[in-house]
Amino acid sequence: MADEDPIISGTPAPARTVDASGTHKIRTGAEQPWDPEDLAVAEGHDPTPKYVERSRRELEELGPAAIEKTVP
Repeated sequence: MADEDPIISGTPAPARTVDASGTHKIRTGAEQPWDPEDLAVAEGHDPTPKYVERSRRELEELGPAAIEKTVP
């Protein structure tokens, strides 16, 4: 199953953590709070009022999905 290997497939593996019960939990970028400015920069834009407003709308409309599509 070479296509499942993130190095071979070119897909980054998600960060993993272990909770108190010993269960592995997949951690994603959307688990932390994001400001519109952060999202604008993560999308490769300068945090100008135009891009900050666009990012604010994305966060409002899509919630964590706005982050997941940019920073998986």
